[in-house]
Amino acid sequence: MNACWVPAALRSGRKPATRPSCEGQGAVPSNAGGRKGRGGVARIARVESIILLDRYQLVRVHTTDGVAGVGEVSPMQVAVTHALVESALAPRIVGQDAADIERLWQRMYYGAYKLGPMGALLEAIAGIDIALWDIAGQVAGQPLYRLFGGKVREKATVYASSMKRGMSPVDEARRAAQFQEQGYGAYKLHSATPWMYDSGFDGTLKTVKEVRAAVGDAFDVLVDVNNAYLPHTAIRMARRLEELGVWHFEEPLAAHDYAGYASLADAVDIPIAAGEQEYTLWQFRDLILQGRVDIIQPDVIKCGGITEFRKIAALAQAFNKPITVHNTQPTIGTVAHLHLWVSCPSCIYAQEYNIEPHELRDHTPIWVEPVLVEAGHMEVPDRPGLGVRIDEDALRRLRST
Repeated sequence: MNACWVPAALRSGRKPATRPSCEGQGAVPSNAGGRKGRGGVARIARVESIILLDRYQLVRVHTTDGVAGVGEVSPMQVAVTHALVESALAPRIVGQDAADIERLWQRMYYGAYKLGPMGALLEAIAGIDIALWDIAGQVAGQPLYRLFGGKVREKATVYASSMKRGMSPVDEARRAAQFQEQGYGAYKLHSATPWMYDSGFDGTLKTVKEVRAAVGDAFDVLVDVNNAYLPHTAIRMARRLEELGVWHFEEPLAAHDYAGYASLADAVDIPIAAGEQEYTLWQFRDLILQGRVDIIQPDVIKCGGITEFRKIAALAQAFNKPITVHNTQPTIGTVAHLHLWVSCPSCIYAQEYNIEPHELRDHTPIWVEPVLVEAGHMEVPDRPGLGVRIDEDALRRLRST
Protein backbone atom coordinates (compact mmCIF):
# COMPACT_ATOMS: atom_id res chain seq x y z
CA MET A 1 0.00 0.00 0.00
CA ASN A 2 1.55 3.32 -1.02
CA ALA A 3 1.81 6.03 1.60
CA CYS A 4 -0.50 9.01 1.12
CA TRP A 5 1.25 11.86 -0.67
CA VAL A 6 1.76 14.88 1.59
CA PRO A 7 2.30 18.37 0.11
CA ALA A 8 5.70 19.89 0.75
CA ALA A 9 4.01 22.82 2.48
CA LEU A 10 2.64 20.45 5.11
CA ARG A 11 5.96 18.63 5.52
CA SER A 12 7.74 21.94 6.08
CA GLY A 13 5.10 23.38 8.38
CA ARG A 14 4.06 26.13 5.94
CA LYS A 15 0.38 26.80 5.39
CA PRO A 16 -0.81 24.82 2.31
CA ALA A 17 -2.43 26.55 -0.64
CA THR A 18 -4.99 23.77 -1.12
CA ARG A 19 -7.47 22.08 1.19
CA PRO A 20 -5.66 20.15 3.98
CA SER A 21 -5.69 16.38 3.97
CA CYS A 22 -7.71 16.17 7.25
CA GLU A 23 -5.82 13.01 8.25
CA GLY A 24 -7.22 12.95 11.75
CA GLN A 25 -10.84 13.69 10.93
CA GLY A 26 -13.62 11.16 10.40
CA ALA A 27 -17.23 11.80 9.40
CA VAL A 28 -18.93 9.23 11.62
CA PRO A 29 -17.31 7.06 14.30
CA SER A 30 -17.22 3.35 13.52
CA ASN A 31 -18.86 1.57 16.46
CA ALA A 32 -20.18 -1.65 14.93
CA GLY A 33 -19.34 -4.99 16.44
CA GLY A 34 -17.65 -7.88 14.70
CA ARG A 35 -14.16 -8.24 13.28
CA LYS A 36 -12.00 -5.14 13.33
CA GLY A 37 -8.90 -4.14 11.48
CA ARG A 38 -5.70 -2.77 12.97
CA GLY A 39 -6.25 -0.42 15.88
CA GLY A 40 -9.72 -1.80 16.71
CA VAL A 41 -11.59 0.03 13.93
CA ALA A 42 -13.49 -1.26 10.92
CA ARG A 43 -11.27 -0.92 7.88
CA ILE A 44 -12.00 -1.12 4.18
CA ALA A 45 -11.43 -4.69 3.06
CA ARG A 46 -12.47 -4.49 -0.59
CA VAL A 47 -13.85 -2.08 -3.17
CA GLU A 48 -16.02 -3.71 -5.84
CA SER A 49 -16.93 -2.04 -9.13
CA ILE A 50 -20.06 -3.60 -10.63
CA ILE A 51 -21.00 -3.00 -14.28
CA LEU A 52 -24.58 -3.81 -15.24
CA LEU A 53 -25.72 -4.31 -18.85
CA ASP A 54 -22.41 -2.77 -20.02
CA ARG A 55 -23.97 0.59 -19.25
CA TYR A 56 -24.51 1.23 -15.53
CA GLN A 57 -22.03 1.17 -12.66
CA LEU A 58 -22.50 0.50 -8.96
CA VAL A 59 -19.76 0.43 -6.34
CA ARG A 60 -19.72 -1.68 -3.22
CA VAL A 61 -17.32 -1.02 -0.37
CA HIS A 62 -16.83 -3.92 2.07
CA THR A 63 -15.41 -3.49 5.57
CA THR A 64 -13.51 -5.86 7.83
CA ASP A 65 -16.53 -6.15 10.14
CA GLY A 66 -18.79 -7.39 7.33
CA VAL A 67 -20.68 -4.19 6.53
CA ALA A 68 -21.12 -3.34 2.82
CA GLY A 69 -22.24 -0.01 1.41
CA VAL A 70 -23.44 0.72 -2.12
CA GLY A 71 -23.00 3.75 -4.36
CA GLU A 72 -23.57 4.68 -7.99
CA VAL A 73 -21.36 6.24 -10.65
CA SER A 74 -22.70 8.47 -13.42
CA PRO A 75 -22.99 6.24 -16.52
CA MET A 76 -21.13 8.50 -18.94
CA GLN A 77 -18.41 5.99 -19.86
CA VAL A 78 -18.39 3.02 -17.52
CA ALA A 79 -15.25 1.42 -18.95
CA VAL A 80 -13.29 4.52 -17.89
CA THR A 81 -14.84 4.95 -14.45
CA HIS A 82 -14.61 1.19 -13.78
CA ALA A 83 -10.86 1.36 -14.38
CA LEU A 84 -10.57 4.44 -12.17
CA VAL A 85 -12.39 2.78 -9.28
CA GLU A 86 -10.45 -0.47 -9.47
CA SER A 87 -6.98 0.75 -10.42
CA ALA A 88 -6.63 4.36 -9.28
CA LEU A 89 -8.90 4.73 -6.24
CA ALA A 90 -9.41 1.37 -4.52
CA PRO A 91 -5.66 0.86 -3.80
CA ARG A 92 -5.63 4.25 -2.04
CA ILE A 93 -8.35 3.38 0.45
CA VAL A 94 -8.21 -0.38 1.07
CA GLY A 95 -6.91 -0.90 4.62
CA GLN A 96 -8.03 2.56 5.75
CA ASP A 97 -10.58 3.36 8.48
CA ALA A 98 -13.99 3.30 6.75
CA ALA A 99 -15.32 6.02 9.07
CA ASP A 100 -12.78 8.63 7.91
CA ILE A 101 -14.89 9.70 4.95
CA GLU A 102 -13.48 13.20 4.58
CA ARG A 103 -9.89 11.98 4.79
CA LEU A 104 -10.61 9.24 2.26
CA TRP A 105 -12.18 11.75 -0.13
CA GLN A 106 -9.04 13.91 0.11
CA ARG A 107 -6.84 10.85 -0.37
CA MET A 108 -8.67 9.84 -3.54
CA TYR A 109 -8.93 13.35 -5.01
CA TYR A 110 -5.40 14.57 -4.38
CA GLY A 111 -3.79 11.17 -4.89
CA ALA A 112 -5.23 10.83 -8.41
CA TYR A 113 -5.71 14.48 -9.38
CA LYS A 114 -3.69 14.18 -12.60
CA LEU A 115 -6.35 11.78 -13.88
CA GLY A 116 -8.91 14.59 -13.58
CA PRO A 117 -9.33 16.60 -11.60
CA MET A 118 -12.86 16.97 -13.02
CA GLY A 119 -15.08 14.63 -15.02
CA ALA A 120 -14.58 10.88 -14.76
CA LEU A 121 -12.37 11.07 -11.66
CA LEU A 122 -15.06 12.86 -9.64
CA GLU A 123 -17.73 10.47 -10.93
CA ALA A 124 -15.67 7.48 -9.79
CA ILE A 125 -15.02 9.09 -6.41
CA ALA A 126 -18.77 9.69 -6.10
CA GLY A 127 -19.58 5.98 -6.27
CA ILE A 128 -17.12 5.15 -3.49
CA ASP A 129 -18.08 8.14 -1.36
CA ILE A 130 -21.81 7.30 -1.45
CA ALA A 131 -20.99 3.72 -0.45
CA LEU A 132 -18.90 4.98 2.49
CA TRP A 133 -21.79 7.12 3.71
CA ASP A 134 -24.11 4.12 3.36
CA ILE A 135 -21.72 2.21 5.64
CA ALA A 136 -21.64 5.10 8.12
CA GLY A 137 -25.42 5.12 8.36
CA GLN A 138 -25.58 1.36 8.82
CA VAL A 139 -22.94 1.45 11.55
CA ALA A 140 -24.76 4.28 13.33
CA GLY A 141 -28.11 2.53 12.88
CA GLN A 142 -29.58 5.69 11.34
CA PRO A 143 -30.83 6.77 7.91
CA LEU A 144 -28.42 9.13 6.21
CA TYR A 145 -30.63 12.20 6.46
CA ARG A 146 -30.31 11.98 10.25
CA LEU A 147 -26.52 12.03 9.96
CA PHE A 148 -26.92 15.20 7.89
CA GLY A 149 -28.85 16.95 10.68
CA GLY A 150 -32.34 15.57 10.13
CA LYS A 151 -35.19 16.71 7.92
CA VAL A 152 -36.01 20.25 6.93
CA ARG A 153 -38.95 18.90 4.90
CA GLU A 154 -40.96 15.71 5.36
CA LYS A 155 -40.85 14.57 1.75
CA ALA A 156 -39.31 15.64 -1.54
CA THR A 157 -41.29 17.10 -4.42
CA VAL A 158 -40.14 15.95 -7.85
CA TYR A 159 -40.91 17.01 -11.40
CA ALA A 160 -41.39 14.76 -14.41
CA SER A 161 -38.27 14.98 -16.56
CA SER A 162 -38.89 13.89 -20.16
CA MET A 163 -35.63 12.68 -21.72
CA LYS A 164 -37.04 11.99 -25.17
CA ARG A 165 -35.93 14.23 -28.01
CA GLY A 166 -37.68 14.76 -31.29
CA MET A 167 -41.24 14.27 -30.05
CA SER A 168 -43.80 16.32 -31.91
CA PRO A 169 -45.11 19.33 -29.95
CA VAL A 170 -48.57 17.70 -29.78
CA ASP A 171 -47.18 14.41 -28.46
CA GLU A 172 -45.04 16.20 -25.87
CA ALA A 173 -48.04 18.21 -24.73
CA ARG A 174 -50.15 15.07 -24.43
CA ARG A 175 -47.42 13.42 -22.37
CA ALA A 176 -47.09 16.42 -20.04
CA ALA A 177 -50.84 16.33 -19.41
CA GLN A 178 -50.63 12.63 -18.52
CA PHE A 179 -48.05 13.30 -15.84
CA GLN A 180 -50.06 16.23 -14.58
CA GLU A 181 -52.93 13.79 -14.06
CA GLN A 182 -50.60 11.53 -12.06
CA GLY A 183 -50.04 14.30 -9.52
CA TYR A 184 -46.84 15.92 -10.75
CA GLY A 185 -46.75 19.70 -10.54
CA ALA A 186 -44.08 20.30 -13.18
CA TYR A 187 -42.64 18.84 -16.37
CA LYS A 188 -39.30 19.38 -18.12
CA LEU A 189 -38.74 18.98 -21.84
CA HIS A 190 -35.54 18.64 -23.87
CA SER A 191 -36.25 20.42 -27.10
CA ALA A 192 -33.05 21.23 -28.99
CA THR A 193 -29.88 19.60 -30.35
CA PRO A 194 -27.23 19.54 -27.60
CA TRP A 195 -24.20 21.77 -28.12
CA MET A 196 -25.50 22.92 -31.50
CA TYR A 197 -24.29 26.54 -31.34
CA ASP A 198 -27.50 27.75 -33.04
CA SER A 199 -27.11 25.32 -35.96
CA GLY A 200 -29.25 22.25 -35.20
CA PHE A 201 -32.85 21.22 -34.59
CA ASP A 202 -34.81 23.44 -32.22
CA GLY A 203 -38.44 22.75 -31.42
CA THR A 204 -38.49 24.72 -28.19
CA LEU A 205 -41.01 27.47 -28.83
CA LYS A 206 -43.56 25.35 -30.68
CA THR A 207 -43.36 22.63 -28.04
CA VAL A 208 -43.67 24.98 -25.09
CA LYS A 209 -46.73 26.64 -26.63
CA GLU A 210 -48.44 23.25 -27.04
CA VAL A 211 -47.49 22.10 -23.56
CA ARG A 212 -48.71 25.30 -21.95
CA ALA A 213 -52.03 25.04 -23.76
CA ALA A 214 -52.44 21.44 -22.56
CA VAL A 215 -51.53 21.88 -18.88
CA GLY A 216 -52.75 25.40 -18.13
CA ASP A 217 -51.03 28.16 -16.21
CA ALA A 218 -50.90 26.52 -12.76
CA PHE A 219 -48.45 23.81 -13.88
CA ASP A 220 -44.71 24.57 -14.07
CA VAL A 221 -42.87 24.02 -17.35
CA LEU A 222 -39.08 23.68 -17.40
CA VAL A 223 -36.92 23.79 -20.54
CA ASP A 224 -33.48 22.18 -20.94
CA VAL A 225 -31.66 22.80 -24.22
CA ASN A 226 -28.31 21.24 -23.26
CA ASN A 227 -25.91 24.04 -24.22
CA ALA A 228 -27.63 24.72 -27.55
CA TYR A 229 -27.26 28.47 -28.04
CA LEU A 230 -24.86 31.30 -28.51
CA PRO A 231 -25.35 34.17 -26.02
CA HIS A 232 -27.44 36.50 -28.19
CA THR A 233 -29.78 33.64 -29.15
CA ALA A 234 -30.10 32.55 -25.53
CA ILE A 235 -31.19 36.05 -24.50
CA ARG A 236 -33.80 36.20 -27.26
CA MET A 237 -35.09 32.72 -26.44
CA ALA A 238 -35.21 33.43 -22.70
CA ARG A 239 -37.43 36.45 -23.29
CA ARG A 240 -39.82 34.40 -25.42
CA LEU A 241 -39.95 31.65 -22.80
CA GLU A 242 -40.69 34.23 -20.11
CA GLU A 243 -43.75 35.28 -22.07
CA LEU A 244 -44.90 31.65 -22.13
CA GLY A 245 -44.53 31.29 -18.37
CA VAL A 246 -41.58 28.91 -18.38
CA TRP A 247 -40.28 28.56 -14.85
CA HIS A 248 -36.70 27.33 -15.36
CA PHE A 249 -34.37 27.68 -18.38
CA GLU A 250 -31.57 25.12 -18.17
CA GLU A 251 -28.12 25.12 -19.75
CA PRO A 252 -28.83 27.45 -22.64
CA LEU A 253 -25.10 28.15 -23.15
CA ALA A 254 -21.83 26.24 -23.31
CA ALA A 255 -21.02 25.02 -19.81
CA HIS A 256 -17.69 26.87 -19.74
CA ASP A 257 -19.09 30.24 -20.87
CA TYR A 258 -19.44 31.89 -17.47
CA ALA A 259 -19.25 35.37 -18.99
CA GLY A 260 -22.10 34.48 -21.34
CA TYR A 261 -24.17 33.17 -18.43
CA ALA A 262 -23.58 36.39 -16.50
CA SER A 263 -24.75 38.50 -19.45
CA LEU A 264 -27.82 36.29 -19.88
CA ALA A 265 -28.75 36.31 -16.19
CA ASP A 266 -28.43 40.11 -16.10
CA ALA A 267 -30.59 40.55 -19.21
CA VAL A 268 -33.65 38.41 -18.32
CA ASP A 269 -35.96 37.63 -15.42
CA ILE A 270 -36.54 33.92 -16.09
CA PRO A 271 -34.44 31.78 -13.68
CA ILE A 272 -31.31 30.45 -15.40
CA ALA A 273 -30.15 27.02 -14.20
CA ALA A 274 -26.81 25.28 -14.75
CA GLY A 275 -24.28 23.07 -13.00
CA GLU A 276 -24.63 19.47 -14.17
CA GLN A 277 -21.19 19.82 -15.78
CA GLU A 278 -19.56 21.27 -12.69
CA TYR A 279 -17.88 18.74 -10.41
CA THR A 280 -16.32 20.48 -7.43
CA LEU A 281 -16.95 23.12 -4.81
CA TRP A 282 -14.52 25.41 -6.64
CA GLN A 283 -16.36 25.14 -9.95
CA PHE A 284 -19.67 25.95 -8.27
CA ARG A 285 -18.03 28.91 -6.56
CA ASP A 286 -17.04 30.23 -10.00
CA LEU A 287 -20.44 29.41 -11.52
CA ILE A 288 -22.11 31.48 -8.79
CA LEU A 289 -19.66 34.39 -8.70
CA GLN A 290 -18.74 34.59 -12.39
CA GLY A 291 -21.73 32.97 -14.12
CA ARG A 292 -24.31 34.54 -11.79
CA VAL A 293 -26.86 31.79 -12.53
CA ASP A 294 -30.06 31.71 -10.48
CA ILE A 295 -30.30 27.95 -9.78
CA ILE A 296 -27.40 25.52 -9.39
CA GLN A 297 -27.59 21.85 -10.38
CA PRO A 298 -25.09 19.49 -8.78
CA ASP A 299 -25.49 15.74 -9.32
CA VAL A 300 -24.42 13.55 -6.40
CA ILE A 301 -23.17 10.74 -8.69
CA LYS A 302 -21.05 13.20 -10.68
CA CYS A 303 -19.79 15.83 -8.21
CA GLY A 304 -17.68 13.60 -5.99
CA GLY A 305 -20.53 12.13 -3.97
CA ILE A 306 -22.28 13.16 -0.78
CA THR A 307 -19.16 14.66 0.81
CA GLU A 308 -18.67 17.28 -1.92
CA PHE A 309 -22.39 17.77 -2.52
CA ARG A 310 -22.92 18.89 1.06
CA LYS A 311 -20.14 21.46 0.72
CA ILE A 312 -21.72 22.71 -2.50
CA ALA A 313 -25.08 22.92 -0.70
CA ALA A 314 -23.51 25.01 2.07
CA LEU A 315 -22.02 27.30 -0.58
CA ALA A 316 -25.41 27.61 -2.25
CA GLN A 317 -27.02 28.54 1.05
CA ALA A 318 -24.32 31.15 1.75
CA PHE A 319 -25.07 32.81 -1.61
CA ASN A 320 -28.85 32.33 -1.31
CA LYS A 321 -28.96 30.10 -4.39
CA PRO A 322 -31.54 27.30 -4.64
CA ILE A 323 -30.50 23.83 -5.75
CA THR A 324 -32.45 21.88 -8.35
CA VAL A 325 -30.28 18.84 -8.95
CA HIS A 326 -29.40 17.04 -12.13
CA ASN A 327 -30.73 13.50 -11.55
CA THR A 328 -31.18 10.97 -14.34
CA GLN A 329 -30.54 7.64 -12.56
CA PRO A 330 -33.71 6.58 -10.71
CA THR A 331 -32.33 3.94 -8.32
CA ILE A 332 -29.25 4.39 -6.10
CA GLY A 333 -28.47 7.88 -7.37
CA THR A 334 -32.00 9.07 -6.71
CA VAL A 335 -32.05 7.59 -3.20
CA ALA A 336 -28.73 9.31 -2.37
CA HIS A 337 -30.24 12.55 -3.65
CA LEU A 338 -33.41 11.93 -1.67
CA HIS A 339 -31.57 11.97 1.66
CA LEU A 340 -30.04 15.30 0.59
CA TRP A 341 -33.31 16.77 -0.71
CA VAL A 342 -35.05 16.35 2.64
CA SER A 343 -32.07 17.62 4.70
CA CYS A 344 -30.59 20.50 2.63
CA PRO A 345 -32.35 23.86 3.08
CA SER A 346 -31.39 24.95 -0.45
CA CYS A 347 -33.30 22.10 -2.15
CA ILE A 348 -36.53 24.07 -2.00
CA TYR A 349 -37.99 23.47 -5.45
CA ALA A 350 -39.18 20.32 -7.19
CA GLN A 351 -36.25 18.04 -8.05
CA GLU A 352 -35.58 16.09 -11.25
CA TYR A 353 -36.98 12.57 -11.71
CA ASN A 354 -36.42 10.51 -14.87
CA ILE A 355 -39.78 9.34 -16.28
CA GLU A 356 -38.33 7.26 -19.12
CA PRO A 357 -38.34 3.45 -18.88
CA HIS A 358 -35.18 2.37 -17.05
CA GLU A 359 -33.75 -1.15 -16.92
CA LEU A 360 -32.67 -1.04 -13.28
CA ARG A 361 -35.96 0.35 -12.01
CA ASP A 362 -38.60 -1.04 -14.38
CA HIS A 363 -37.40 -4.10 -16.31
CA THR A 364 -35.20 -5.94 -13.79
CA PRO A 365 -35.40 -3.93 -10.54
CA ILE A 366 -32.15 -4.09 -8.58
CA TRP A 367 -33.77 -3.36 -5.22
CA VAL A 368 -36.02 -5.42 -2.98
CA GLU A 369 -38.17 -2.50 -1.81
CA PRO A 370 -38.40 0.14 -4.56
CA VAL A 371 -38.36 3.83 -3.68
CA LEU A 372 -40.79 5.38 -6.16
CA VAL A 373 -42.81 8.53 -6.80
CA GLU A 374 -46.34 8.92 -5.53
CA ALA A 375 -48.34 11.90 -6.80
CA GLY A 376 -45.22 13.93 -7.50
CA HIS A 377 -43.57 13.26 -4.12
CA MET A 378 -41.01 10.83 -2.69
CA GLU A 379 -40.67 9.53 0.86
CA VAL A 380 -37.12 9.01 2.11
CA PRO A 381 -36.33 5.52 3.48
CA ASP A 382 -36.05 5.29 7.28
CA ARG A 383 -33.82 2.22 7.28
CA PRO A 384 -30.13 2.69 8.23
CA GLY A 385 -27.78 4.16 5.63
CA LEU A 386 -29.26 4.73 2.20
CA GLY A 387 -32.02 2.34 3.22
CA VAL A 388 -31.75 0.27 0.05
CA ARG A 389 -31.71 -3.52 -0.05
CA ILE A 390 -30.15 -4.84 -3.26
CA ASP A 391 -31.74 -7.81 -5.05
CA GLU A 392 -28.72 -10.08 -5.44
CA ASP A 393 -30.42 -12.33 -8.01
CA ALA A 394 -31.20 -9.34 -10.23
CA LEU A 395 -27.62 -8.14 -9.86
CA ARG A 396 -26.27 -11.50 -11.00
CA ARG A 397 -28.55 -11.54 -14.04
CA LEU A 398 -27.59 -8.02 -15.10
CA ARG A 399 -23.91 -8.05 -14.26
CA SER A 400 -21.40 -7.71 -17.06
CA THR A 401 -18.26 -7.12 -14.95
